[in-house]
Amino acid sequence: MTRINFTFMNQDNIPINVQKWIPETDIKGVVQIAHGMSERAIRYDYFARALMKEGFVVYANDHRGHGESAASIDELGYISDNDGFHDMVEDMKQLTDIIKEENLNKKVILFGHSMGSFLAQRYIQLYGNELSGVILSGTNGKQKPIVNFGITLTKLMIAFKGRKTDGTLVDKLAFGSYNNRFKPNSTKFDWLSRDKEQVQKYIDDPYCGNVFPVSFFHDLFIGTKVIHKKENLEKIPKDLPIYIFAGDSDPVGNYGRGIVDLDNTYKSFNINNVTYKLYAGGRHEMLNEINRDEVILDTINWLKNICP
Repeated sequence: MTRINFTFMNQDNIPINVQKWIPETDIKGVVQIAHGMSERAIRYDYFARALMKEGFVVYANDHRGHGESAASIDELGYISDNDGFHDMVEDMKQLTDIIKEENLNKKVILFGHSMGSFLAQRYIQLYGNELSGVILSGTNGKQKPIVNFGITLTKLMIAFKGRKTDGTLVDKLAFGSYNNRFKPNSTKFDWLSRDKEQVQKYIDDPYCGNVFPVSFFHDLFIGTKVIHKKENLEKIPKDLPIYIFAGDSDPVGNYGRGIVDLDNTYKSFNINNVTYKLYAGGRHEMLNEINRDEVILDTINWLKNICP
């Protein structure tokens, strides 16, 4: 089994860093991974190697402004001069095109975690016909009305200070309560996983856990509203298989309630192959949880139904 690294130039001439895992066995299909906010693709190595053993080629790009796709460590979190949410989706589509050129006639399944899952929700509205399935991890359904306050606040901050202004205030407003349910806290990232070793790896990674500029939040907040517009939900292919999973102690998914809401939303638009699973006690990063092997096995079993 082999992992290689390559880059492609996106539509804005930014080199996008990609990890690719290649099995030695016959190829069943391809999994394209969209990682979450303030992390990077190489963190999915354990998951990707498990998929490789089952015959799946895996691709995972560092989103622009993340990992080795960022211009520098100091530029982490600055995505775009325009609409960063949209631009990351377009980069994902460009990678899909590369995947299809390299893996002719193979099914492609998109896996999105956290921020990547919101990008994936938009992706299937624009390019759902390019995929044979989508997996949403650590995701959520329709945002609460408070997101409108976030959009207004970030818009004002950008107007007065620019898109690169420090986002510490917004970061605290968005994520400051996430650790509350897990007191006494060992770190400010206890909400990620019950596995303390995995949380420490995240903290020790210089590409993870950074505070992003205001423009990142502004574009993300708007993006999470766009994906729940009726006219956009109607664009999702009705026969696209969708698998959603999360921990029932994940604050991003409103402790499971957001997952149920998203499942109901998709089914209300007559998308006929939607399933979800909530893991008891699981926090935000189920692929790095104490029961991650169970989670990965469940995911592989779902994938085998798509790519027998």
